[in-house]
Amino acid sequence: MLALSYHYAFESPVAVLRPFNTYGPRQSLRAVVPTIISQALTRDRIELGSLTPTRDLTFVSDTVAGFLRIGFADGAVGRVIAIGQGKEITIGDLARKILQILGKEDTPIVEDPARVRPDASEVYRLVADIEPARDLLGWEPRVSLDDGIRQTADWLGGRVDTRRSSRHQI
Repeated sequence: MLALSYHYAFESPVAVLRPFNTYGPRQSLRAVVPTIISQALTRDRIELGSLTPTRDLTFVSDTVAGFLRIGFADGAVGRVIAIGQGKEITIGDLARKILQILGKEDTPIVEDPARVRPDASEVYRLVADIEPARDLLGWEPRVSLDDGIRQTADWLGGRVDTRRSSRHQI
């Protein structure tokens, strides 16, 4: 909002990109996708917070492409442009998808009360309206959720010690 105020007050050429849940290689294990992948590789069950909130996940290369495109899009000046897949998935369905991709469909997924956020701090639904990104930036997501999960799992799999299943490892 501060950057946009400079645009309005001083006609600074400001555009804001709002990426939705970027994920991919090198991401912190605290984020949801690498958390699920690393647990799937090292544990006999997946422990998450609430399974019902939805997220719109954007692979890192698509986020980078959005940042590059907005810098050259005169029509984006003074606007907030969202990028994502334009599709939402529940955390529970995301975990099931990751387990399916990793060939671990039988792994149980449990909701750990210690990981559930208080109602006042949980965002229950996040999904991007990507039409402005398409129209103003010529941007489209290129990496599907399945392919992004595979790339992230391939990278993470070489860095997680799968011989141990300690719950404190992750």
